[in-house]
This record gives sequence, C-alpha cells and structure tokens, in this order.
Amino acid sequence: MRRDYFTLDVDTADDDGRPTVTIEFDGPTGPFEERLTDETGSLLDAVQVDVSYRLQAAEMRPEATGVFSLTNRVTGDYVLEANVDAEVVLRLVEAARTGGTDDEDEGGCYRVVVRTTDGERLVHDKSTLLVYDEDGEVIRESSLIPSGVEL
Repeated sequence: MRRDYFTLDVDTADDDGRPTVTIEFDGPTGPFEERLTDETGSLLDAVQVDVSYRLQAAEMRPEATGVFSLTNRVTGDYVLEANVDAEVVLRLVEAARTGGTDDEDEGGCYRVVVRTTDGERLVHDKSTLLVYDEDGEVIRESSLIPSGVEL
C-alpha cells in the first residue's frame, strides 16, 4: 500500500474536546478494505489497532519527518503507513496531553478516524501513541503512554 495514498490531518479538539487525527485514503479500496478487517471479516476494533510514529531523524523536532502507522496488533501487519511531518504529531501529542481525556471510561485521550471515498471506515478512541527514533528506540517524552503501562 503506497504511503502517498494517505493524507493525515489533526484537529486539536472535536465536539468532545478530544483531539482527532483523520487519515484520508484515496487509493484502490479493495486491498485497503482487507487490511481494515480481521480474520472473520469484521472491521478491526480499537484494541486490535496500535498507533505509532517512526522518525526518520535522531530526535523529535517540528521540521523532522517520519512515518505514522496503524498496525494490526494480532498479526503485526501494517494497516497503513503515511509520511507525516513531526510537527503534526507534536500537535496531536500536545493536544492530547492538555485537552484530551485519559479516563478509560471515556475511551482514550485522542481519536483516530480513517476515511475512504466511501466514508468513515474506522473511528477509534486511543490512549497510546508510541514515537520511535530512527534507531527504533521509544522517545517517551514525545509519546502518549497511559499511566500504569510499562514498556
């Protein structure tokens, strides 16, 4: 799946005050739809999807670039990857820390929306976003890690 099929935008507060990252897909829907489903054909739910950002630089700076990804937690396969400037991810992390809720009853501190030409396919509330440097090490101060979670 080509990264240029995806565009990513961050709204720092939705109607609930929760930041939202919206990922638009404009490529061929057939293969992508398969990535959005589990082995039973149901859409992946929030606990089956991990969110991460992998820098293509040594440190998190607004001018850096990287790859934002959603991964199927069960299979380890990438659901999608998109080239994104670090500034966009920094805005999401800051908004989630200051305006999002981390109450598990509320579902998470930010929302991920995946849209195709047919409309919204996935809408998940998430509380974890792991940011990795170019060597694959987690950058804790740039990541969203719920309290009580140990890596």
